[in-house]
Amino acid sequence: MKKIITSTFLMICLFFLVSCNKKNSNSITLMVPAWGVPTETMLNNFQAESGIKVNIDSVSWDDIKNKVAIAATGKKAAADVIEVDWSWIGEFKSAGWLEPLSLDEKTIKDIPSLSTFTINNKILAVPYANDFRTAYYNTELYKKADLNPPKTWNELEKQMNYFKDKKILAYPYTLPLNATEGTTTALIWITFLRDGKVFNDNGSLNKENILTTLNFINNCVQNKLINPINLNMKDIDTYRQLLSGDSAYMIGPTSFISRAYDKTQSQVIGDIQIVLPPGEKTTAKQTMALTEALGVSSFSKNKEAAQKFVKWYTSKKIQKELYNNLNTIPTRTSVLNDLIVNGDIKNAGALMETAKLVKSPFPNGVPDYYGEMSKTISNAINKMASGEITPNAAFDEMNTKINNLIKNN
Repeated sequence: MKKIITSTFLMICLFFLVSCNKKNSNSITLMVPAWGVPTETMLNNFQAESGIKVNIDSVSWDDIKNKVAIAATGKKAAADVIEVDWSWIGEFKSAGWLEPLSLDEKTIKDIPSLSTFTINNKILAVPYANDFRTAYYNTELYKKADLNPPKTWNELEKQMNYFKDKKILAYPYTLPLNATEGTTTALIWITFLRDGKVFNDNGSLNKENILTTLNFINNCVQNKLINPINLNMKDIDTYRQLLSGDSAYMIGPTSFISRAYDKTQSQVIGDIQIVLPPGEKTTAKQTMALTEALGVSSFSKNKEAAQKFVKWYTSKKIQKELYNNLNTIPTRTSVLNDLIVNGDIKNAGALMETAKLVKSPFPNGVPDYYGEMSKTISNAINKMASGEITPNAAFDEMNTKINNLIKNN
């Protein structure tokens, strides 16, 4: 009798152990900023479909990379699925923090910004929130000036001077000039949109093209085409000058298509139109995406379930739901097109045309020293815009630092 009781007890213990392990294998953690958290309904539907429960760890964007790094020192995952900003991918890859993912060819072709997260033919994260650079102009102000939106950067500069000279607008153009990453990316995407090579094959700066951009920015500052307050203003706030009617034209984030028609944010409802960004001889042939993605931690103990979630989260169906619930611009070209055709995204203008131009300006992928490089570039531009140094001196300052970073990595 004692043996029977003991055997029964052991079987019960074994049952609970198996159940616990099964429960753990069907549970993952997702670490993303608040803007990337799926709705409770979406998560419940995923659990019903897959049997996988997703526990949310909503962390501010600024803190995610630190949490991932700290956990990795102990060979642990901060979460099974983690936010991967485009600017972090080089560092995450170098540190070995991401598990390679497999996607079918159709999906790869449908998400152009995957190129940023693909290194040595390995996909390390899948983009879920699009933020490529496109052009916006104020139709009423352009009508007043009797102008059409510019097709080249030289034409853009002439038009902004015309707005200024005719006293139509005090500061017709807007661009970040503060010493933060938004200013770094502005240098990169202006150069890239000009159909210019930003970086040489070895990762160093292309002097001719970067100097062209620096001189353009400096001319805009010297001619007071850009509001001087931009020197100390957050990049997102400089872009809001379009919404207040204080600028006539800008290249900016895709999120401003919805902001421009939001009565709580915009004072120019109905006046903002999207057009293709300017290029060197005609409109741009390429644009840059500052994309948010999801990756699977290489330290995750449930990688299979984590990969299933990433594929679900970036699927066509969920990309549509993310737009409808979170206003997230889809990274899938097919989904973006459907939303425009069906009228979900209104006043889209050239949004779809621009989306097809997304490419990476980094010939070897985003470098693992991007953070240090970004600080140097934004500081140099801020000093130039403040009148402390010339465009040539600004280039020399950033070029020296970047060449040292290349040498030491």
